[in-house]
Amino acid sequence: MPWKDRDFDGLSALVAERGSALLGTAVLLTGSRAAGEDLVQAALERLMRSWGRVRDDREGYLRRTMYHLAIDDWRRRRSRPEVLAEVEPPARPDTSDVVALRQVLITALAKLPPRQRAVLVLRYWEQHTEAEAARVLGCSVGSVKSNASRGLARLREITADWDLFVNGAAR
Repeated sequence: MPWKDRDFDGLSALVAERGSALLGTAVLLTGSRAAGEDLVQAALERLMRSWGRVRDDREGYLRRTMYHLAIDDWRRRRSRPEVLAEVEPPARPDTSDVVALRQVLITALAKLPPRQRAVLVLRYWEQHTEAEAARVLGCSVGSVKSNASRGLARLREITADWDLFVNGAAR
């Protein structure tokens, strides 16, 4: 059935209500706003293709799709050589500038493998339990725990030499 003939009742409301949150998650998963927008768009396209079959928890379907697409993209890029410029740690952000601190987080998360990044976003950004994160990612609770532990340890390593200020106190 052509797209124009389908009834996507509720899609506009879903995007209006949850679009910003979905984009925020996508930016954390991909490391940039542009890539995050592409990820949300790809997930919405998949939701629209499956609209008749996905009746319950369409936002959950979108989020699961985003996590899996992000991991698939990382795997594709990993199999091809990629030339990257050396990335310097960001300069110390102004403690009142939440945007700068968020950019530091995005930069650090972008250096993690996608599974660890997805687990950290689910557990600490979206406040999912370990069981909920495991369900979304299609893995065991133990896998969520180990990826969270490794991801947090790696974030500490990545940011150890960055002069960050959190809540007005040097770290």
